[in-house]
Amino acid sequence: MPARSGTSAPEPLGLTLIAGGANVAVYSRDATAIELCLFDAGGASEVARVRLPERTGDVFHGFVPGIAAGARYGLRAHGPWDPRAGHRFNPAKLLVDPYTRALDRRFVYDPVLSGATVDPLIADSRDSAALVPKAIAHAAPMAASTARPGVAWSDTIIYELHVRGFTRTHFDIPEALRGTCAGLAHPAAIAHLVRLGVTTVELMPIAATIDEPHLWRRGLTNYWGYNPIAWFTPDPRLAPGGIDDVRRAVDALHAAGLEVVLDVVLNHSGEGDEKGPTVSLRGLDNATYYRLVPDDPARYVDDAGCGNTLALERPAPMRLALDVLRYYAEHAGVDGFRLDLATTLARQDGAFDPDAPLLRAIADDPALRELKFIAEPWDVGPGGYRLGAFPASWGEWNDRFRDDVPFAMTCGATGATSPAMSGPSRRVSPARPTRSTDRAGGHRVR
Repeated sequence: MPARSGTSAPEPLGLTLIAGGANVAVYSRDATAIELCLFDAGGASEVARVRLPERTGDVFHGFVPGIAAGARYGLRAHGPWDPRAGHRFNPAKLLVDPYTRALDRRFVYDPVLSGATVDPLIADSRDSAALVPKAIAHAAPMAASTARPGVAWSDTIIYELHVRGFTRTHFDIPEALRGTCAGLAHPAAIAHLVRLGVTTVELMPIAATIDEPHLWRRGLTNYWGYNPIAWFTPDPRLAPGGIDDVRRAVDALHAAGLEVVLDVVLNHSGEGDEKGPTVSLRGLDNATYYRLVPDDPARYVDDAGCGNTLALERPAPMRLALDVLRYYAEHAGVDGFRLDLATTLARQDGAFDPDAPLLRAIADDPALRELKFIAEPWDVGPGGYRLGAFPASWGEWNDRFRDDVPFAMTCGATGATSPAMSGPSRRVSPARPTRSTDRAGGHRVR
């Protein structure tokens, strides 16, 4: 139940503006205290710090008077620093509210963001606040209102694009709009997609992301954006107007009869391994949000190959994932989701389970169950290649089709020598051959 002015409630999670101030609610099973840090309008100086006074179950909460839209804030979490037990609480590190809807700037990696020294068992005492983007208090977003095109699976032709790359290289889009969702909504961009004859646009990840330390050391960036920190927050470079910019782009594509599938990374976070930055979930409740090595909880299970793995079989991380999906479905109006390294999302006790809690919850959720879900059906963990093993209602990226088609085209292979040319039933469960998402191309590491 939402809080009233002067009172607080454990729901909804995050910072919610109400009469006279804000209700703040933060999940942490193992923290001893959570503090809300308020900053000046430029996000540079901390002006107040409030310890959330109440706890209901595993949610710390409080009413903070005087907060209005536009206020900048962050969190600090107190608790044990005991990596060998899975705990990495470090109040020197400012944390981003995982439920924030807006940030004042993009993430830029710096070694000071690490919760540990060069020895991952020793806490780093340097304050990170100057380097962490500040969350912005925001009024509740509008609901999406345009009707979805409703393209049948059997008629679906998907075009994958990177918002920045696609719009930066289309010179009929005004220069000021290139590289953004506003550029994607421009009539020139829409006309190009319509001319291609596709039915569905798949957007590569748009959530706020951080570059990996090894890229930072080389002066490189993660251009694709598959390293998220704040899932509810579109990257400020792609959508300076936040979810409103995304919704307007989706509306424009819908008006042209095009569906929008959003690529979402739920298998890991950009905090990486034990040497990575502490900017959100690691600092709030490391032992709950991440899968840790059972006999060495100072280390992370890494089925995603990105340093950590989110523990989506547990209630709090699973709720975060479902809330993110609902948010983009209800407030951006997307038609579905492509889930990166989806095998990771369906692991229980280390093994793939097509009836895993998150997959089952999606099937039961009224806001999600009618949407298109497309799995990237593999990860780097044991038994990770699972093409054909996801629920019958899902689509799956069929990498074998992608690999066989160029071979057939260049070498003159026939259906007998190139199984993909015989149809998806040769490669995917014959119970649902039309749900194989046969890829002629797409982003890939080379």
